[in-house]
Amino acid sequence: MPDVCIYTNYMYNISMNTNIDMTGFERIQKILETQNGIVRTADLVDLGIPTAYLSIMEKRGDIERISWGVYQNPSLLADEFYLFQSKYKAAYFSHETALYLHDLTDRTPLFFTLSVPSTYHSSTLSDSSHKVFFVRPKMLEVGTVHVQSPHGNPLRVTGVERTIVDLLRSRSRIDDQIIFSALKRYARLKSKDVDLLFRYAEDFRVHTILRPYTEVLL
Repeated sequence: MPDVCIYTNYMYNISMNTNIDMTGFERIQKILETQNGIVRTADLVDLGIPTAYLSIMEKRGDIERISWGVYQNPSLLADEFYLFQSKYKAAYFSHETALYLHDLTDRTPLFFTLSVPSTYHSSTLSDSSHKVFFVRPKMLEVGTVHVQSPHGNPLRVTGVERTIVDLLRSRSRIDDQIIFSALKRYARLKSKDVDLLFRYAEDFRVHTILRPYTEVLL
């Protein structure tokens, strides 16, 4: 018969003799503090903490599960960007959403725009309201970076120059005003890398489209 641990009036089945003590709870609280109220089962596995702690904390109301393997302090607002990428690990924020994360637009996204490998299949993502671009796997990670979400969590996103090139590649699906406004903001960036921009434009075959914009703005 499996061992039973009684803790704060709850009875939990912790078979396989998992050793539950306050040290584990305290370590998880530290993770929550350093990750802006988010903890994943993968975080515990990496640190050798039994994942049984998460079940106990969820039943106590200390955390709540918000997607598969991802938990949050229930008193905090959800970090929708981070939660989305925790669910769809192959996705990179791109196009309009990348513009927002790079502060190249004033428009707050009503839905996410993302790029995934052309071989990627997800029925829940396909049926969602998000805008999805399918990219050849070897080209997907070109020019991608990590930035912080508005809540301070790490996100995978296309870099500034790659985002501009993607807008031009997908211009039939993007509002012209969004593209022109983004290019004007890009032109004012002190950190812009025009050489890199043109290299990506060459690689993705939009250099002839880019040049008229840059002659006016750069």
